[in-house]
Amino acid sequence: MKYYLYLLVFIASPLIVNQGAIAQTAESQTAQFQNRIVDSIFSKTLDESRDFWVRLPDNFQPDSDEKYAVIYLMDGFSLESTLETVYDNYWGHYLPHMILVGISNRNNRTRDLTTSQIKMRRGSAFDRETGGAETFTKFMEKELIPYIDSKYPTIPYRTLIGHSYAGLFTINMLVNHKHLFQNYIAIDPSLDWDDQKLLKEAKAKLSTESYEGKSLFVSLAAEQLHMWNEDITMENIMDDSSEFTLFARSIIEFSNYAKSQKQNGLNFSWKVYNEDLHGTVPLPSIRDGLIFLFEWYQFKSPQKYNNPETPIEELVSLLKEQEQIYTEHFGVPTAPMIDEMLNGYGYMNMQMGQPKKALMFFEMNIKYNPTSANAYDSMAEYYESQNDKENALKYLKKAYEMSGDDYYKERIEALNKK
Repeated sequence: MKYYLYLLVFIASPLIVNQGAIAQTAESQTAQFQNRIVDSIFSKTLDESRDFWVRLPDNFQPDSDEKYAVIYLMDGFSLESTLETVYDNYWGHYLPHMILVGISNRNNRTRDLTTSQIKMRRGSAFDRETGGAETFTKFMEKELIPYIDSKYPTIPYRTLIGHSYAGLFTINMLVNHKHLFQNYIAIDPSLDWDDQKLLKEAKAKLSTESYEGKSLFVSLAAEQLHMWNEDITMENIMDDSSEFTLFARSIIEFSNYAKSQKQNGLNFSWKVYNEDLHGTVPLPSIRDGLIFLFEWYQFKSPQKYNNPETPIEELVSLLKEQEQIYTEHFGVPTAPMIDEMLNGYGYMNMQMGQPKKALMFFEMNIKYNPTSANAYDSMAEYYESQNDKENALKYLKKAYEMSGDDYYKERIEALNKK
């Protein structure tokens, strides 16, 4: 199936190219597996079953050797659509294909996510069960993550996202269990918990331990810094000492301190969302957080890929550099582009009358995706465009052998009649 990729659209929106560059067989491949799976395991640690969902990448193929980084989302059933909205719009140029895992915290959220036991909160008795974060961490480390790794094609490159109490949990994971995740997004984290107990612990550890190779993004919803005093702003909030501003002040204090500790190697950023409330801040936080965490993933010199004047040798060099960056971060050999992008650039160069470049991208797609019938189909279209019927049939037959899809059989028959 031929896709006509308009150059200006390609430059403006890698996602559009990704969607357009997927050949017809993607639909038939999708039928072979469930893109989203709801699952559960019985946890001996928690002495209960725990629900979670798993979403596989759009390019997932059951017979492929490709493995993926994983995002773990706390409050997964509440924030599922939020994460998917961001991920669906930014994979490709900004984010790699990843496996998404959403963990349920619906039944006893306060117990699961808080880092110490308390009896009073904000001047009132607090009768909910608390302080189970270490137990829940043990469940994730000893049971959930091994289960995901055994059942799905993962690499040990993990991102943890949490909001509110789960943001507190996320920072605790970084401070006390940093071996489990590389990346962290703490959205409006409840660092005021238990008289800022974790905040104080975090400050001590950030000043003395190494966090090389770790990245953290923190957000603060600043629309309502004080519950009833609208005169409290970001400019004067640290002068206030009331319980009403402790939540925001704790996030600000942590973030300013984390930013100052350059010696520990932590890749850190934080952002204040002046127009957002606690309940609306997850969406922009996840967007900005993931883009920050994966800034290294974004293409170097993207204009050169789109410029017909760029020599093929320079493109090859850029791709080798990109491959090295990805491999160093993920810890396993990684293609310089996802398959949809390799395919897309191949078709784009065909359109621009750059057959050598097109061939290079199609060959690279086959090299890194040898089980993809779509990659062989694209190569067949390339040879058709060069009036090389013999090679076009060769690659179409390979695609048909791999997939058994009648689409390729019909393409072979049509080409034989020419």
